[in-house]
Amino acid sequence: MNFNGLGMHLGNLSRLSRAQTRSISAENFTGEKGKGGMATEGVGGQAAVDLGRGWKISPAVKILAGQTFTLADIRGPGAIQHIWMTPTGTYRFSILRIYWDGEETPSVECPLGDFFASAFTSYNVFAPISSLAVCVNPGNAFNCYWEMPFRRQCRITVENIGFEDMGIYYQVDYTLTEVPEDAAYFHAQFRRTNPLPYKAVYTILDNVKGWGHYVGTYLAWGVNSNGWWGEGEIKFFLDGDGEFPTICGTGTEDYFCGSYNFENKVTKQYQEFTTAYAGMPHVVRPDGLYISQQRFSLYRWHIMDPVRFGKDLRVTIQALGWRAGKRYLPLQDDIASVAFWYQTEPHARFPSLPERDGLEIN
Repeated sequence: MNFNGLGMHLGNLSRLSRAQTRSISAENFTGEKGKGGMATEGVGGQAAVDLGRGWKISPAVKILAGQTFTLADIRGPGAIQHIWMTPTGTYRFSILRIYWDGEETPSVECPLGDFFASAFTSYNVFAPISSLAVCVNPGNAFNCYWEMPFRRQCRITVENIGFEDMGIYYQVDYTLTEVPEDAAYFHAQFRRTNPLPYKAVYTILDNVKGWGHYVGTYLAWGVNSNGWWGEGEIKFFLDGDGEFPTICGTGTEDYFCGSYNFENKVTKQYQEFTTAYAGMPHVVRPDGLYISQQRFSLYRWHIMDPVRFGKDLRVTIQALGWRAGKRYLPLQDDIASVAFWYQTEPHARFPSLPERDGLEIN
């Protein structure tokens, strides 16, 4: 059987394939063969005035405030294999959307920072991530390695809902190849509740209908109380589960592959970490002035242990701390999330994103 070039790993890297490699960037907006570096105008035009065409004339684009820019519009079949970008501006005000095979509603809708597990980073703040699915490298270089197959079309857009124009350097690396019948479509959905009502359970994902598997969670957690905040259990309700789930975790830090409050037992402080499948890459600590609240950035990729469902899926997490008398305290924290999953289409329409003020981290 011919190798289609998908599902790449070290074990099949030596295999030859007839798949065609393509890449879209500001130097080749369409990804066409032999059409890169042909720009005659762009953000680098003045810098290249002495060198001319072919000398980094269009390395980036500007997205005006209120404007939506199409990063990629690709005809398939094929698959996205890597996305790199480094945007300016406020990451919560830059909305990434991905549409598969001509669909009208996106399968991915998420602020850029949260999609790359970096809600609390900014143009001037850097928190490295080294994982299989997402890497964040110096300079706030965002990288995504989720494989995203499509059959007829892939369209990727970024909307700037901020007050100021933004710049973005980007590259979308993909392959044109045959896609197997059992390859599902990639989805990512953002949610936020601020603050979580007392005794309420936070919903990470709901109303998923179809056949698929859940592959990742990102949480941006802002703490509004003193003390430990992560006693809550994550729950996966699969295929008609009612009041009680099929999968029930034992604590927030346990789900994110840590233990005992993420505490470094030597320093008695929270310990950032980043690994292939899970991490807490960023802890925002109060500075005694304007940064008053602790915030935690957490990711968990179900790459080796996807949560499979046949017809429906719901995912929730509790927010629990401690109160007097060794009793649990239901917390009223600021929680935002991104759920990552693959499923057959069509997908259910996503809940509306919060308005700009509801997205802002403050």
